[in-house]
Amino acid sequence: MAKYSKGAAKRVKSAMHRKKKGTLKSGSGKKVTSRKQAIAIGLSEAREKGAKVPKKAGKTTARKAAKKTARKAAKKTANRTGRKPVKKAAHKTARKKSTARKSK
Repeated sequence: MAKYSKGAAKRVKSAMHRKKKGTLKSGSGKKVTSRKQAIAIGLSEAREKGAKVPKKAGKTTARKAAKKTARKAAKKTANRTGRKPVKKAAHKTARKKSTARKSK
């Protein structure tokens, strides 16, 4: 099943043509020169018109996905070497050293 509708594809195509022509502007009014930005603008316009477009990935979702792939990669390499994957502690806790020694 297609993730994007034909209407969404049409909007992105239109945005790309406007970018090449030099008439595509960003929200701040500046001329768009980036291919990725043109695609993002096209998808945004498609969302506004109600076309079938997947939800935007937020920063937290992207971070979670990156962590998940990193964990998978660590697990894969650990399986190859025969060792368990090393878990990194979020923060190290300082231990208190006892100064007083027991005397007999």
